[in-house]
Amino acid sequence: QLQLVESGGGLSQPGGSLRLSCAASGSIFSVNAMGWYRQYPGKQRELVAGITSGGSTNYADSVKGRFTISRDNAKSTVYLQLNSLKPEDTAVYYCNGAIYRDKYWVTPPIKDYWGQGTQVIVSS
Repeated sequence: QLQLVESGGGLSQPGGSLRLSCAASGSIFSVNAMGWYRQYPGKQRELVAGITSGGSTNYADSVKGRFTISRDNAKSTVYLQLNSLKPEDTAVYYCNGAIYRDKYWVTPPIKDYWGQGTQVIVSS
């Protein structure tokens, strides 16, 4: 089992920055990929950024160059640095840990875990 707890959401002005943290109870090496998803009201969750246990990363086109995912294995924590925030980044952000057989974030995971979500609001 992997329990994930997000923190760091809040309110930012456009152009501002936030850093989200996802602390895992249990080793993040129990899964082979970690990711951040976001969800708009009435919409499905969408992948924002992912990082494999080997450190490979994947980003949604809408956040490339603005968001950075990283991991601290010793702390079993994954981060998402959000820079140059836009109003359209306003959403609930969820941390995910998953076990993939192949094709990370494209094929359904064998098993996955979710945090409770943290709200990000970008508004002037």
